[in-house]
Amino acid sequence: MPKPTSELPDNHVMPNPRHEKRTYRYFSAADKKRILAEADACAHGELGELLRREKIYSTQLQTWRNQLATAGETGLENATVGRKPSKDSKDKAIDALQRENAKLEQRLQVAEGLLELQKKAFTLLDHLNNVSRS
Repeated sequence: MPKPTSELPDNHVMPNPRHEKRTYRYFSAADKKRILAEADACAHGELGELLRREKIYSTQLQTWRNQLATAGETGLENATVGRKPSKDSKDKAIDALQRENAKLEQRLQVAEGLLELQKKAFTLLDHLNNVSRS
C-alpha cells in the first residue's frame, strides 16, 4: 500500500538559491590599493572596523602588501584562473617544426659520424695499400 503524501509544515524554511551558491570575491587592483591605503591610515583599533566593513581578513591585507612589495602594482592584479589556453594553429605549427628540426639534426649527426668513419676506413685502406706495395 503506498504511503500518504505529506504536506510541508508551516515552519519549514525554503532555501534561497542565491545563498546556496558560494562565490569568490575578486578585488580589482584599484580596490586592493584603496583598501591598503585605508588600512595604513587607520588609527589604533580602527583596522578591525575596516576589515569588517570590507568583509576581508587581515591575512588578505598581508598578502596584498607582499604582492605590492614584490611585484609592484602589477602584482595586485588578479591572476587568471583555470586551464591554460590551448595552443593556436601557429603554436602547433611551431611545435611540429621544432620536432622535425630535432629529428633532422639527429640524422645529420649520424650522417656526419658515418662520413668520419668512411674517411678513417679509406685512410686505413690507403695506408694498407701503401704498406703492401712497399
